[in-house]
Amino acid sequence: MGAPAEPTLTVAVVARRLGIAPATLRTWDRRYGIGPSERKHGGHRRYCAQDLARLHFMQSLVQAGVPAADAAQQARQTTELGTISSITVTQSYAVGPVDVSAQDCGGPAGGGKVVALPGAAPNARGLARAASALDSHMCRHIITQSIAQVGVVCTWEDLLVPVLRGVGEKWEASGTGIEVEHVLSAAIQGAFGAFIASAPMGTNPRPIMLVGSNQEVHQLPLWALGAALSERGVRTQLLGAGMPVPALGVAIRQSGPAAVFIWSQIGDSDLGELEQLPRCRPKVEVVVGGPGWRGTAPHGVEISTSLTHACESLHQKACA
Repeated sequence: MGAPAEPTLTVAVVARRLGIAPATLRTWDRRYGIGPSERKHGGHRRYCAQDLARLHFMQSLVQAGVPAADAAQQARQTTELGTISSITVTQSYAVGPVDVSAQDCGGPAGGGKVVALPGAAPNARGLARAASALDSHMCRHIITQSIAQVGVVCTWEDLLVPVLRGVGEKWEASGTGIEVEHVLSAAIQGAFGAFIASAPMGTNPRPIMLVGSNQEVHQLPLWALGAALSERGVRTQLLGAGMPVPALGVAIRQSGPAAVFIWSQIGDSDLGELEQLPRCRPKVEVVVGGPGWRGTAPHGVEISTSLTHACESLHQKACA
């Protein structure tokens, strides 16, 4: 009797194991020749263990910032040398924390599809490439992996902020790339939202309320702060952006939070309007953040200077 046939996997199964979209697998096969060894009648793709190991290897290189074409070439060469296996890939090629002083990614600022990221880490360059390719699944995978490895705050400050800044600068320089920003924003919100949903419920009896100011449309910093607080075991209420002060006052009266954090990025928000917020017992602390505030802060309103500062301050208020 001959040896039993090696078990093979479908596109859907391989995609789930890698945490990427089936469309990404088909693209890698079509563009770079990293595909299944076996094709059934009717064109159905079937991946063997060697195929899966090769895909793991390519994926780890892409996440580390290697261009997909170069990653595919390395994966093919490694396979040809017979030095790759599913065990060595998952154990030896996982993308760990990276040095943010890595070399410049190069390329003209705002030119073509390039998102310029001078001095960014390799995984930031990998995220920028995935976003530029509109690969939302890969974007979310890179973000989720970074959260698991280095935490929420480092993921925000060292990975996401440089890429968001690069995408924004590209749009300002060329007027293009809004679709890249949308894909990236959705991936960030999805990754942080999933992290918050999976975190244990915070034990603080009074939640921390997170909102955007009246004119604000950006809420990614709120999701980042919510995830950072969830990481510390703090229960939050995220009400989103564009909250008028009167409506915020109603929400404060109804929920009785320990503190409310108000974000303003480009909304030209007036700190003086915060005088209208209700004075409750027990006291509700007010913390503001972002570069969109103007005027003088009323007595008792704290101005936060960074995600780390806001997280530390609100954590203390939740535990008080």
